[in-house]
Amino acid sequence: MIKDLVIKSRSYRGYDESRKVSREELLELVDCARFAPSSVNGQPFRYLLVYEKEKVDRLQALTGWARALPDMKLPHPGKCPTAFIVICQNTEWDDNLNRYLRDVGAVAQTMLLAAAEKDLGGIMIGNFSPERVAQAMDLPETIVPMLIVAIGRPDEKIVLTEIENGQSTKYYRDEQDVHYVPKRKLEDIVI
Repeated sequence: MIKDLVIKSRSYRGYDESRKVSREELLELVDCARFAPSSVNGQPFRYLLVYEKEKVDRLQALTGWARALPDMKLPHPGKCPTAFIVICQNTEWDDNLNRYLRDVGAVAQTMLLAAAEKDLGGIMIGNFSPERVAQAMDLPETIVPMLIVAIGRPDEKIVLTEIENGQSTKYYRDEQDVHYVPKRKLEDIVI
């Protein structure tokens, strides 16, 4: 079952904007994430829930998507996520922003797996300015955005493909806008 969720949980860059994500749904995702492991059990994170359209649009404008496809604007118009969770570090609890970088990934992946279980999807976004996001979202100086997780109902086709050793891992899209994600074979990654 966990493998099915991992395979279902892709990095989606297209969403059904008619499916709004509620505050309660975002709270459920954060509630799962709070049980994720934390270095020295520091638990330094706070979570900004962004689900109101005006704030979603404001945050969307501050994010960069799909660097591997520089000639393509993603998400396409009308295919944006309808919510975000901004994982922030509370520097009053711990001001070492590097200590918990692995933890950021663990909580984000936990949220995305929980979203997949609810037939939602998302993507981790690291291409943003923490200062600009903090200012746009009216965050206090002690709350530092570390990672943004977009959430919505996926509305695109993603195909996983196995590649031979030495082939490119770069994702790509075909003429029908199908998104292909090359994955290395198990025998090529085990030492």
